[in-house]
Amino acid sequence: MVTIDVERFAALIFDLDGVITQTASLHARAWKQLFDEFLARQTAEAGREFAAFDAEADYRRYVDGKARTAGVLSFLAARGIEVPTGVPEDRPEEETAHGLASRKDRYFVELLAREGVRVFDSAPPLLNQARRRGVRTAVASSSHHCGEILRAGGLAALFDTRVDGIDLDRLGLRGKPAPDMFLEAARRLGVPANRAVIFEDATAGIAAARAGGFGLVVGVGRDAQAAALLESGADQVLADLGEVHLQGDREPRSPGGGP
Repeated sequence: MVTIDVERFAALIFDLDGVITQTASLHARAWKQLFDEFLARQTAEAGREFAAFDAEADYRRYVDGKARTAGVLSFLAARGIEVPTGVPEDRPEEETAHGLASRKDRYFVELLAREGVRVFDSAPPLLNQARRRGVRTAVASSSHHCGEILRAGGLAALFDTRVDGIDLDRLGLRGKPAPDMFLEAARRLGVPANRAVIFEDATAGIAAARAGGFGLVVGVGRDAQAAALLESGADQVLADLGEVHLQGDREPRSPGGGP
């Protein structure tokens, strides 16, 4: 159980995939499809043995929580492979970091269209309770599809603001493990970092929250991932948002109200 005194902490800032929605598994599958196709070609041309992308270990270690191009470059570097960075306009067929990231995005959209958005049952009650108690809420995700995922999951009205992959590109923000996304969310909420709580399921996100000087950093994960989150600097780790207890009250407002 994590107890949060809302008189001390004025805002809750959440990662999206794996914390609010169960879309992290879709991202992992899209990355696996991309990298397995790419590696199969690379190893065949070089006469090397094919080693598939691990949708659990490799996803968590190299791409989870990071901007898409950073994830491409991070994983391929671990396999001793270099590709040009390219430019954001690169087509999915181009084997640059931007092109490969765009192809992964295409695979993710296809999975999302087929399987839809699943929201963790404990997320809406916590968000509604926070808003009833006058706590401001934000989502900070590297996903370019954050807005449509929130709308599809019926969650958009429960956040005062969001910072996502589109903002990364538009504002020139650095992706996690840099703290830029979380700091921008706190700025939009009008809350100092030391009075905001971060919820994250990725080690890169935990590092970002620590670097940003946030007041409380809560990891969301189980088993080996829980240990990794603690090692990365999480103050506490829980398996589900249902383990969060809010204590006290700020100025109340309606659950679906604006800022």
